[in-house]
Amino acid sequence: MECVVQGIIETQHVEALEVLLQGLSGVPKERVRVHELCLKSGPNLGVVPSEVRLLCDLAQATPSWTIRHVGGAMRGAGAEQISVLVRTVVESKASKNVLHYFYTLGYKLDHEILKIGFAFRFHRGAQITVTVTSANKMPRLHATDEAVPVTPGIQLVEITAPAAADNYNDVVSAVTSFCEYLAPLLHLSKPGHSTGIVATAGAAAASLMSSVGGKTL
Repeated sequence: MECVVQGIIETQHVEALEVLLQGLSGVPKERVRVHELCLKSGPNLGVVPSEVRLLCDLAQATPSWTIRHVGGAMRGAGAEQISVLVRTVVESKASKNVLHYFYTLGYKLDHEILKIGFAFRFHRGAQITVTVTSANKMPRLHATDEAVPVTPGIQLVEITAPAAADNYNDVVSAVTSFCEYLAPLLHLSKPGHSTGIVATAGAAAASLMSSVGGKTL
């Protein structure tokens, strides 16, 4: 399982967010360059459609592949009352032949994007990962070197933390508490429930940048 929230931030304020995350986490940022392919099952695989995502990490010297399947979200009265989405996720490392393998099974490519940005991974009540990326589309199949931003002025911020059935309440609390530190710059909510740009982002970003002399920590 994982707990997740998302939000959006204007590109002009990303540097200030990076400064804030650096100070809160105390760890260096990691470069993110991920080629994500969304595959959907064909009719030969049954009536109920299924979807998997293949992630190719291009930030590494040797690109590595991961299979990721996102399951259903937790439901019920308890799930409605929390601001964090709790869902099942299965991930597995794979070889470079994984795309051909899924094509052989009968899956079809639905869409692909290139995510470019950075991430911070740290422990703060839970093992938290904050990822800040721009989504980029490709004019030709798999042409990652020609990718262009889908929304040039906006970037996606996602916070995730692994959880289990016996501790997800603690993880939800940890993620919720951490989100409060970022509130002046962006609003974080369950995926699909974005409330847009935060009105205080400009002032908060200016304050952060002035406090460090306009230089990233």
